[in-house]
Amino acid sequence: MNLDDLLKQDSEWLKGTGPYSNIVISSRVRLARNLDKMPFSHWAQRKKQEEIMNMIIDAANATNYLKGSMVYRIRDLSETDRMFLVERHLMSPEHAKDGEFKALIMDPKEVVSIMVNEEDHMRIQAMQSGFNLMEAWRIADEVDTELSKQLPYAYSPKYGYLTACPTNTGTGLRGSIMVHLPALVFSTQIERVLNATAKLGLNIRGLYGEGTEASGNLFQVSNQVSLGRSEADIIDNIERIMRQIVDKEEAARKILLTKNHEAIVDRVWRAYGTLKSAHIITSTETIALLSAIRLGVELGVIKNLTRQEVNELFIITQPAHLQKLEGKFLDASDRDLKRADIIRKKIE
Repeated sequence: MNLDDLLKQDSEWLKGTGPYSNIVISSRVRLARNLDKMPFSHWAQRKKQEEIMNMIIDAANATNYLKGSMVYRIRDLSETDRMFLVERHLMSPEHAKDGEFKALIMDPKEVVSIMVNEEDHMRIQAMQSGFNLMEAWRIADEVDTELSKQLPYAYSPKYGYLTACPTNTGTGLRGSIMVHLPALVFSTQIERVLNATAKLGLNIRGLYGEGTEASGNLFQVSNQVSLGRSEADIIDNIERIMRQIVDKEEAARKILLTKNHEAIVDRVWRAYGTLKSAHIITSTETIALLSAIRLGVELGVIKNLTRQEVNELFIITQPAHLQKLEGKFLDASDRDLKRADIIRKKIE
């Protein structure tokens, strides 16, 4: 299976299924792990980096879950292919940067992926559609348990799993929820909600995680630290706070429908009309308009599109996906033309 084959299938996190999938797009659990008596990736010499990479690939092939998975050497991927994997949330923008002994291991269903020699030796990631953090944790834990039988982990009885970044030390667990909050944004409640969330120990980031800005009213919410708390406590805390955010978004949507019905309907159909008729459109404008359309689908204003179809448009209109679909390099102006063409055909 090559990267082009991924264009023919739906990513797990885009399926639009699972609890509260009208608001929560996806749930992700990531585990940071390092090998015992090995320097962290950024400090390791080339020979050690290669040794670490080969050990992890061999271990993954020996597990039941990852046996026969796809393995990509980052140095062998084009810039477009790297960004394609970032857009599908299979690896981080940081991992896409040059590195001779970096690799990505992923199962064909795009549920589990492992970044090798990113900040840590391993970043084990499991993703699920909707508000399904516990299931993502179950899968990640299963893979982690299998790998731990093959690899010696760097672990301290006092501090837990040792990681390159102190905030990951302990469980090494980072739970993350991608959430769509247009009603809270439209009603100007979002700043208050996000500030309160940060005070409760959660980070709020943009669509592609750390270092990215929120766009299309899409936010990633995750725990700040993992030291001193169990995996169950971390996940329970994220789920408890996220339920409050979901409740606030649902309440804001009801108010929009009752008190601002005509205004929100107008906003939705203006977005729909622009996307249906545009022949040139940028990525930034597309995400903003798709956000309004997704809200329209969830409120029953738009009936000829599904949640999954809109979710997919968020991704296939990104720069690397457009170039993979076209099979060649596209400059910014060509991408704007291709993006508009794809959208028109999808929402006819």
